Amino acid sequence: MTAVHTGSCLCGAVRYEVRGLLRDSIACHCSQCRKTSGHYWSATQAKTADLHLLEGRGLRWFRSSGIAQRGFCQHCGSSLFWRPDGADTTSIGSGTLDGPSGPCATSTLPTKATTSISHRLWRSGRRAGPASLPGGS
Repeated sequence: MTAVHTGSCLCGAVRYEVRGLLRDSIACHCSQCRKTSGHYWSATQAKTADLHLLEGRGLRWFRSSGIAQRGFCQHCGSSLFWRPDGADTTSIGSGTLDGPSGPCATSTLPTKATTSISHRLWRSGRRAGPASLPGGS
């Protein structure tokens, strides 16, 4: 049976469900993730084809870099999604999932220097962590 996960923005103008697997969460500390969230960005990830909007009246997309765009609610400002160009996956803010807890955070990406590496790993669906980074074990 396929797992179904639901989530939303703070005001409910964006609601979604994921019919499929979620990746463990990654905490990214790059400058863009910090600016969009006010802290680090914790995100899980799913295949874009598995992500279905139940309510999308508030969803807007912002081109945040030359390689990706971010989805947010135009009404309450919640940051919901990060979607790299040409990928078949969408990262989903871990805190937007319904329920008391969601995916475990398994990796932290600490500096701006890791940004391009972390986004390439997210795009490829590989797990990011110390062993994935230059000089990692």
